Amino acid sequence: SDHMENIYGYLMKYTNLVTGWQYRFFVLNNDAGLLEYFVNEQSRHLKPRGTLQLAGAVISPSDEDSHTFTVNAASGEQYKLRATDAKERQHWVSRLQICTQHHTEAIGKNNPPLKSRSFSLASQGSANSPGVQRRPSQNAVSFFNVGHHRLPTGKRVPIMQPDHLVDVREMMSQAEGQQRDLIRSIECLPASGHLTSLDQDLLMLKATSMATMNCLNDCFHILQLQHASQQKGPLPAGGYRCSQRAEPCNKHESFLSCKNTFCTEINKPASVREEQSIAEPGQLTREPEEINPDEELEDICDDKEDDLGAVEEQRSVILHLLSQLKLGMDLTRVVLPTFILEKRSLLEMYADFMSHPDLFIAITNGTTPEERMIRFVEYYLTSFHEGRKGAIAKKPYNPIIGETFHCSWRMPKSNIATDAGSNFSAHSPSEQVTLSKDLEGQTGLDYYTVKFVAEQVSHHPPVSGFYAECVERKMCVNAHVWTKSKFLGMSIGVTMVGEGLLSLLEHGEEYTFSLPCAYARSILTVPWVELGGKVNINCAKTGYSASINFHTKPFYGGKLHRVTGEVKQNTTNTVVCRVQGEWNSVLEFTYSNGETKYVDLTKLSVTRKRVRPLEKQGPFESRRLWQHVTESLRDGDIDKATEHKRALEERQRNEERLRAETETPWCTKYFLKEGDGWVYHKPLWKTVLAAQTQQTDTN
Repeated sequence: SDHMENIYGYLMKYTNLVTGWQYRFFVLNNDAGLLEYFVNEQSRHLKPRGTLQLAGAVISPSDEDSHTFTVNAASGEQYKLRATDAKERQHWVSRLQICTQHHTEAIGKNNPPLKSRSFSLASQGSANSPGVQRRPSQNAVSFFNVGHHRLPTGKRVPIMQPDHLVDVREMMSQAEGQQRDLIRSIECLPASGHLTSLDQDLLMLKATSMATMNCLNDCFHILQLQHASQQKGPLPAGGYRCSQRAEPCNKHESFLSCKNTFCTEINKPASVREEQSIAEPGQLTREPEEINPDEELEDICDDKEDDLGAVEEQRSVILHLLSQLKLGMDLTRVVLPTFILEKRSLLEMYADFMSHPDLFIAITNGTTPEERMIRFVEYYLTSFHEGRKGAIAKKPYNPIIGETFHCSWRMPKSNIATDAGSNFSAHSPSEQVTLSKDLEGQTGLDYYTVKFVAEQVSHHPPVSGFYAECVERKMCVNAHVWTKSKFLGMSIGVTMVGEGLLSLLEHGEEYTFSLPCAYARSILTVPWVELGGKVNINCAKTGYSASINFHTKPFYGGKLHRVTGEVKQNTTNTVVCRVQGEWNSVLEFTYSNGETKYVDLTKLSVTRKRVRPLEKQGPFESRRLWQHVTESLRDGDIDKATEHKRALEERQRNEERLRAETETPWCTKYFLKEGDGWVYHKPLWKTVLAAQTQQTDTN
């Protein structure tokens, strides 16, 4: 066959975290079923630097990009390789898969069936253990050859009978039980000593056994579908579906091994019992609450997240977690260890994106549509820097459904960049619309107030809504974000699905915008964050748009946190401004008239938000809700923080279960579902429209 010829060439091979990627010369030896590599082509006559047996191997194209693929040998050794382009990757993957299939089938033909052997760490030598009891016919070959007996050439393989599926289902149930026993036995090993629960070989065994059960489950599902199509009937009753993760050694699924079981209910701290006993949110008032900014005080909390101690101490726990994940796996429902958490909720993180309210308010001061679009791009690019609390990548708390966060900023009017004729007081009398008593009370003040509210409106999928407004300047922003996280091997990717809308009511303009993806890199060493992807900002009324690219760092060379973008007039396709730089350092704006402006984000003044004291906050406001977790993290008590966090999560699950049983829909407090998005219940544009209508009726 032409497909079985030997092939060779250069590929990049990933060595380790220190060395990274290196060019190596690879040779596929089809006759021997080997993949060999050398330092370069000239050393091909020497002994190979490495060799993989391809029989029983798995060849997998990577989801990370179109160039990378992995070769996983039956021995457990793995090569992570990268071709120069997608076409070359496909060429290597196809040839490797053909060679692998050929030699795997050859082994099956040349080797007789092996006698069955059962092994259980929990019951070695115990013949009466359920994990050891198997029927005599349950050897490896009979397990995989159910319904596929060899027949003389020319005769059809008989259709699988229903009782065969019952046999397979029974065997898979037993296999799942054995696999669960294996996981329990490994996790119940001591945390120290000769053989521990975090032994790397045992972690690999856990991951491999789990992946095997998932593959067997998929195969059995295919057999069921085949049988249903052949019989033209429904699937066999009692269809089997193996669980996707093994049951842990205790009901709390602790990542810190079995010794970290929690105290009994009577010995739990009062704060934990309080967290578990807070009433169902639906039983509390779900009416929107008007927060008085005068009750809010300047925030004195300054939780920087540069402490690496806990991450370094718990690296074995991270390895344990990674052993249970696979590439591309959705992490939405994965419980992450507490020590990687930031000391704030995701809802508060969204508020921290507003830490430059002077730039936000200054958007509407632009005298032309072009200038307003450029100002919005400037504000947008400066918002991400303060959203990160330090250089270390840590994860905010996952908000529970019904959780809210309120804050505000006060900005002296003298600090806002203005242009001639753009001051609020300079507008014509027809534009001077009385909005509310709030506005009437603020016109005499020497500062502007920007109010912010966020709410977790959905649990599955996790969707947050947030809204901010400056009533005096008649501007507001409304957004909803669905965070989708995936495991990418040595990093975690978070996609921010959703859309935001900035409304400048003085000008009748609306700007739609999206958010970039975020990546936590080097999760086994010093984790750090970078942004990636393309975002767009559009204003349909003016015809101006902006395209911004957040560039991820390439493997060789390149800068971290690089961003480029341009603002253009769509009707003429004219670029009016270009921007480049780093989103957490210095940005350079070049305008169409040749002028250049530099913005040093590290020197921008940050306005502290104002938050109500804990005693005035409701039970489902972020800081009060997570206060015990935050205090424990500040004290460095990871176990106690985990206990408080688990109590909140368990309460959320119980409430969700109760709503499902009683068929009670969840009612949001501040945001309403409109189409695919969520909108604040009383946005400023509705208030303005109502005020204008009232004024018209009066006249």
